[in-house]
Formats: sequence, structure tokens, C-alpha cells
Amino acid sequence: MRITTPRWTPGDGAMRAVALEVLIHGPLSRSEVARRLELSPGSLTRLANPLLESGLLVEAGEQADGKVGRPQQLLDIVPGSRRFVGMKLTSEEVLGVTADLRANVLATESRKLKGTDPAAVVEVIAELAKSLMRGQPEVTAIGIGVGGLIEEHGLVRSAPFLKWNDVSLGSLVEAATGLPVIIENDLVAFTEYEHWFGAGRGLDRFAVVTLGAGIGYGLVIHDEIVSNDEFGIGLIGHWPLDPFGPVCSEGHRGCAKAILTDSAIAQSVSQALGKPVTYKAALNLAASGEPAARRIVDDAGRGLGRLLAAIANLTMPETVVIGGEGVRLASVASEAVEMGLRADRDPRTRPLPLTIRSGDNVEWCRGAAVVAIQTFVLGHRTDQH
Repeated sequence: MRITTPRWTPGDGAMRAVALEVLIHGPLSRSEVARRLELSPGSLTRLANPLLESGLLVEAGEQADGKVGRPQQLLDIVPGSRRFVGMKLTSEEVLGVTADLRANVLATESRKLKGTDPAAVVEVIAELAKSLMRGQPEVTAIGIGVGGLIEEHGLVRSAPFLKWNDVSLGSLVEAATGLPVIIENDLVAFTEYEHWFGAGRGLDRFAVVTLGAGIGYGLVIHDEIVSNDEFGIGLIGHWPLDPFGPVCSEGHRGCAKAILTDSAIAQSVSQALGKPVTYKAALNLAASGEPAARRIVDDAGRGLGRLLAAIANLTMPETVVIGGEGVRLASVASEAVEMGLRADRDPRTRPLPLTIRSGDNVEWCRGAAVVAIQTFVLGHRTDQH
């Protein structure tokens, strides 16, 4: 079964650019829209009127700009006019949100997996989708973020945490739900949320680093995410940080994966203390001043700082967003992170702006909703489900 994702229909070219500008940055005055898109007032009126008549745009009050004359009319979209479901698939559960057209979260739920074979996972996804849609206006599309290699038409080429290879997840979920489904690498989805509605909105260059079971890295330059067929491998995890550090599963000494993942930190603290310690407990011990945990967590913090310095030196981002379930490392070891940054940065450089997220799984789900929104608005992911 093949389902065509519903699309915005504001025409092409300049008219679509007006609608998109208002969606991402609105509400905006007419003069601001014209300035951003380098349009004359007359051209903007010609382009905006059909969008207003169709209800895609609305007039949303007035704004005084401090100049002589009448206040300017604001243009906006109606965020609640569409609903999207965004999900994050892990090895143990499926987390989901219902979101509006600007990725504002309206409802959250989760379901434990009964097993990791595709049929069992799809059954849980369908149950969760049905529950998230209950009592909501019609849902336009479902976005699902998966950690791994994702190819066109929603094919999960490889998802090691599920022990999956070549699973047509998009088609399976579409058949189970009757809705358009977009499957995307979870880090791409996370980065696209920051790109459209988060800390990267309106920036020319920004980067994303995620901490947790793996180390993720996303980069947006000139309004486009930098990606290729190898994006889901987790290449940043192989970046060398400490020539004397521990060895990762691939045999690399002192790489990001060996130093910054939650399992690496938990294992190092457990060995030092002679008893099993979880990642959360390791950070709690470090925060309370336990010497061995403090040393290990600070070593990881310096490694994170060195990784951020490398990203800053190579790509010159305007900000770096740090997220993921292991993000608390950035705050518990904040002084060590700063030391690592300073060690590998030219003293003449300006401080690197950091945006540290909460680490809540809702952030991953919201990203998955955004890739569904992008398909609806742009159509550029339509062939991937």
C-alpha cells in the first residue's frame, strides 16, 4: 500500500516562500516578510492575498513599529489547523507526541515493546498512534525517528539496537495505521526541529551534539542539513579525544564513544568503585564530590569540551545544541567542559554559545513530528515513506 502525504497547496516559488517564512518565523508584519524575501510591498500583497483567501494565512492583530502611520497588520498561520504524530523508537519502548503545525506538543504517551521483531514493534506503534489521535482532529502524518541507517521509502537498512536489517518500517506502519508515515534517522529529526523551530531557527550555521547510548552530530549550513548515506553510522563517535583513554568496541583508544557514552561513564565508575553503578548514579556521585566518580566524569567533560572545540574550529557554528538522554554530563561537568574547550581553541576566539536541552525524550519525538511537518509543507520527504 502506498499513501500520498497531503501537502500544503500555496502554489510554487514565491508564494510558497511567503507561506514558509510565516510558518517558521511568524507572526510577522507584511513589511518584515517583504524585507526577508526581498519583495516589494505590491508583490507581497499579490502573493499573500490568495493565501489569506484560502485560510492558509490569517491576519493576527497589529504591531506598532514606532514609525508615523498606522500599525502594521501581522500575518500568521493557524498552528492548530493540522495535527501530526511524532515517535521515537528505542529498544524497549515507543514514545510519542501529538503536535501542531509548529511542533508544539499537545499530548505525550509511551508504550513498552512486547518484542523487537518488526511485527511486534509495528503493533505497538499502531496502538500508540491510535491512542495519541483519540479526541484530536484528523492527523495529517506520522513521523518516526529511528537510530540507525535509514534509506528511501522508509526502509530501515540497519538499526543495531533492534537487531534489524532491511526492515520496510514505513510501509508496515502505513498498512497498520492508514496514515502517511515518514521514517527518519532520529538525529536528523532532532536537528530538523532545532533548524525550524528551535535554537537554530534563523541561523546560517549551527551544530547539534547528542549524548547517550551513542554520540550524535548534526550540522546545518545555509539552511540545509549536511547529510549523506552514512549519516546513521554515528561517525562522530570515532573522533579521537584522549590518546591514553579507554578502548571502544571497535578498538579505538580514547574516542568519543569510549569516553562520552552513558555506558562508558557508568562502566568506568563501576570499575573504580568495585560495584555496579548506573549512569545516573555515576553523575550523582560526581555531583556530590565522590573522588573517583568526580575524576571520571570530569575526564568525560573535558573530552566533551575538546569535541565541541573541534566542531567549532572546523565548522564555525553560531551555536551548538547539546541534547540526548545523557545531556546532564554537560552541566555536572560544566567546568571541565569549559577547560576542554579552552584547551583546543585559539584564545582570540569568542566564547562558543551552547544551548543545553533537558534530555527529555519528548525532544526526540518533537523532531520526528517536524520531519512529518516538513513533508506536508515541502513535499521533499514524500518519497521516503
